Amino acid sequence: MTAATSSTLFPRGSTPGAYAATPRDADAVLDGLDPEQREVATSLHGAVCVLAGAGTGKTRAITHRIAYGVRAGILQPASVLAVTFTNRAAGEMRGRLRQLGAGGVQARTFHSAALRQLQYFWPKAVGGEVPRLVERKVQLVAEAAARCRVRLDRNELRDVTGEIEWSKVTQTVPEDYSAAAAKSGREAPRDAAEISRIYATYEQLKRDRGVIDFEDVLLLTVGVLQERPDIADQVRRQYQHFVVDEYQDVSPLQQRLLDLWLGDRDSLCVVGDASQTIYSFTGATPDHLLNFRIRHPGATVVKLIRDYRSTPQVVHLANGLLSQARGRAAEHRLELVSQREAGPDPVYAAYPDEPAEAEGTARRIRELITPVEQGGGGVPASQIAVLYRVNAQSELYEQALADAQVPYQLRGAERFFERPEVREAGLLLRGAARGGSADPALADADVPSQVRAVLGTRGWTPEPPAGSGAVRDRWESLAALVRLAEDFAGSRPGATLSDLVAELDERAAAQHAPTVEGVTLASLHAAKGLEWDAVFLVGLTEGMMPITYAKTEQQIEEERRLLYVGVTRARRHLTLSWALSRAPGGRASRRPTRFLNGLRPGSQALGARTPGGSGGIERGAAAPGGGGGVRRRRGPVHCRVCGRALTDAGEMKLMRCEGCPSELDEALYERLRDWRAEQAALLGQPAYCVFTDKTLLAIAEAVPGTESELAGISGVGRRKLDRFGADVLALCAGRELPSAQDGEGDDGAGGSHSGDPWQNSTEK
Repeated sequence: MTAATSSTLFPRGSTPGAYAATPRDADAVLDGLDPEQREVATSLHGAVCVLAGAGTGKTRAITHRIAYGVRAGILQPASVLAVTFTNRAAGEMRGRLRQLGAGGVQARTFHSAALRQLQYFWPKAVGGEVPRLVERKVQLVAEAAARCRVRLDRNELRDVTGEIEWSKVTQTVPEDYSAAAAKSGREAPRDAAEISRIYATYEQLKRDRGVIDFEDVLLLTVGVLQERPDIADQVRRQYQHFVVDEYQDVSPLQQRLLDLWLGDRDSLCVVGDASQTIYSFTGATPDHLLNFRIRHPGATVVKLIRDYRSTPQVVHLANGLLSQARGRAAEHRLELVSQREAGPDPVYAAYPDEPAEAEGTARRIRELITPVEQGGGGVPASQIAVLYRVNAQSELYEQALADAQVPYQLRGAERFFERPEVREAGLLLRGAARGGSADPALADADVPSQVRAVLGTRGWTPEPPAGSGAVRDRWESLAALVRLAEDFAGSRPGATLSDLVAELDERAAAQHAPTVEGVTLASLHAAKGLEWDAVFLVGLTEGMMPITYAKTEQQIEEERRLLYVGVTRARRHLTLSWALSRAPGGRASRRPTRFLNGLRPGSQALGARTPGGSGGIERGAAAPGGGGGVRRRRGPVHCRVCGRALTDAGEMKLMRCEGCPSELDEALYERLRDWRAEQAALLGQPAYCVFTDKTLLAIAEAVPGTESELAGISGVGRRKLDRFGADVLALCAGRELPSAQDGEGDDGAGGSHSGDPWQNSTEK
């Protein structure tokens, strides 16, 4: 499978100033970091919370933090434990740390770190060898269900297993499952009392056989650390500094383990984004991230909002998508500011039906991957993704891409024709075609009716089942086969069931294409943590986004965040599409997702927009060097004419949209330009090293009368304010200045210090 991002130390789109060679010393580790990232890297004492928006270089910030601490001699490599949620992320972190000269640091998943400790301390804490780990608990769950005399099909078995896992990470015991599931609003796949009995029997089976599962690894490690203070002290002596990535996904059980690792210390750095919380069904909650300052009053909070991944156009849409969000996570949203050059506007595409949407998407992808010299976009196929809400949507896109001779790869799911329910359905349909229908009443029925009858014996129903999970996924797969049969019969009126089976075989065979350089097909959940040059978000209709079974406000808001994650996967090209009907010729009754209201052309927003949080650093009262104050970096800039959030660098300097009316004082602008030329000549530097044209325009439009007003203009930093502020304010007030060449200017304000390294200024 081709990775969605480069495997180099600093993937494309991370941050500028990336290097491949190992930094020569600790200070060199900080090279290329923006001010907020540098603050993360150098804040090595006390608790630190990094609120990092999508594409803002969070992994870069925390790996440089660890590397800087190690290279500066502040942290010992063996004393640092960095934890994340996937083996892929942990491996990437270890690779970056080695490249930065910080080898020896432990970067692991929660489960991996806990298992290592459990294996080491088990002989001392309990005696003997640690129980055998059961990597797949499905068989034990099936046996437990059988003992409870509950019949579960394969998909129900997977769902019940998921409920047991959720119960354990939320520290819910079997007898409390029913109440806990009801309180959390979970759609149980079976009767809650049945699941409770299966859960209890499953736990008993494990005890009888002396085995443990992955959740037990965390539970047992927590138990050992709680019951044996001597072991807890030994772990705390070993690990004295902790970094937790994707902190919005921490479960209550993982948080409990982290608390035990820490003890009464606060040497902890957490990184997360509440707006990317999309795994609540697994027990993840952003509450730990949002409550961090409550638990650690002296914490330093750093907000990363500079988006190095996506163009201003993509970032503008992402910000707009969350601007109407509700709930606690929305109150803490970050308004991103793109650091990339402008790109194409997002494309909104409505299609008459689902096949047309898939064909249109494939056609556009074909254009994108065509070489530039042939009139195409020149985008590699591996840098393109089609993202959808549920896996069952993939079949249409698999077929459309195969028809367009575009290679593809599936991520996070089996190929459509390799899914167990689809393979089983194929066998049943083949048997029915050979032996005739078992129901005489269907002997003369059309092909779709025969298919519905056959698949009805394996779980297909005219209406979808309630809830989510494997049962719903299975139904979606079978429903896709029913729709395929309907479309096939519509295009070939005289076709038989045997003809349909032959068509299915041909489709399955045609999709075994090489996928080394293929377009990625993935669900939105599976796309988290990845990025592509071009992203197609498809099937964005009410009922699919948000999904039908999202009923509560919390569930609706998680669906909005899921779409936000999809939007922020795109670096440059972004297409959002929907179909007005399911099948060709159907009634155009579908509506595009409510989440795009006010964003797509011709739609109106629902409700007032909420302001986003700016970037910067906030220091807690007890933080070293904090002084109890709040120090803010520059955050998002809003147009002073129309109020729109600005993402273009030039517009941000002007503090207005390019198209909004200008109140330029042209005479003042010319005086400022003449003064700047004199200062540049005196310094022996290019004119833009004093102030750029855009900054001079902004000054000439705003005509500031005080130092604070001048400081509020983008591009006027503290050092430039100290050096040039008095001169600029004098010019704005209409006063004449003596020539800088005469040496009569104020030494502090006139800019007569020669040799000052203005290249270090924040204005470039």
